[in-house]
Amino acid sequence: MKSSLADLDTPCVTILLDRLAGNIARVQGLVARSGKALRPHVKTHKIPAIGAMQIAAGAIGLTCQKLGEAEVFIDAGVTDDILITFNIVGQAKTGRLMDLSERIRRLSVVADNDIVLRGISDAAKGGGRRVPVLIECDTGFGRNGVQTPEAALDLALLADKLPGTQFAGLASYPNNAPRTREFYAGAIKLFGKAGLPIPVLSGGGSPALNSLADYPMMTEHRVGTYVYNDVMMVQSGVASWDDCAMHVRATVVSRPTEDRAIIDAGSKMLTREQFFVKNFGHIVEYPDAALVNMSEEHGMIDLTASARKPRVGETISIVPNHCCVVSNMVDEVYGIRDGAVELVWPVAARGLMR
Repeated sequence: MKSSLADLDTPCVTILLDRLAGNIARVQGLVARSGKALRPHVKTHKIPAIGAMQIAAGAIGLTCQKLGEAEVFIDAGVTDDILITFNIVGQAKTGRLMDLSERIRRLSVVADNDIVLRGISDAAKGGGRRVPVLIECDTGFGRNGVQTPEAALDLALLADKLPGTQFAGLASYPNNAPRTREFYAGAIKLFGKAGLPIPVLSGGGSPALNSLADYPMMTEHRVGTYVYNDVMMVQSGVASWDDCAMHVRATVVSRPTEDRAIIDAGSKMLTREQFFVKNFGHIVEYPDAALVNMSEEHGMIDLTASARKPRVGETISIVPNHCCVVSNMVDEVYGIRDGAVELVWPVAARGLMR
């Protein structure tokens, strides 16, 4: 027998299943119409069942950030094609990588320096397999990545030369970083002169979904947040509140003043991530109220601008600023349809940072 949404104890994370399915179908179609392949990033949900939904909708494979995530999704048999978009450094990790590469058809990685390439090569020696490597390029985001097309070519040639590795393409994030078009135009020209084909040009970013046509050189798009959406996606213009599938349910536990409410969800549930947005989440039932501050277990809501005000004991729904980090805060999420709890998904890759 299904339980009611109202029966759930708080704080908890709920997923509106119809919105989830709609997001998967909408973005799969959007990316396909742009002529690119979709490679969703599992960091947003960390749930094999949702990864399987993405593959069934047409995704060519999945993206994982860490080996631990890949292990969970390989154990679950979700797909035979995974890209790990994080430099793998050290014998402990390269050993795990080689063990995993024996279990699926294609397990590819990124690298932005020769130490990473040589470590993978050393681990692969004698194994009879070559690990596909995409050279990670910094096109203006200021994170990992080689700084020039010339450096990308040097690493690509090294990947093809070393035993146990094979150049498989270029990767960057996000598409709309300031130097993406300039960088890739230079790389395509340079690699062409060197006679080295670039099998994959991998870009990404949920906020870049509205500008896929501006990056015709990309062959695949890596995207994660779209599956749930959040405050940042709404403010980026790629989703509406009706596309937000993740809600954090919280209970009003105090009304110390007329214009302040306290809820039982703080930084250990919602996190303090803000990036370019204000406050700490959008309150569905009271959109004019503002979740202005948090301690570990308390959320402080400013009701000054809200004509209606919640009572003690009332449960509210919050769209978080960043859904990906919220997934990593809980052991399970509740799938909701028509006001009933239809299923419970363990967040199987929660906490797997290594």
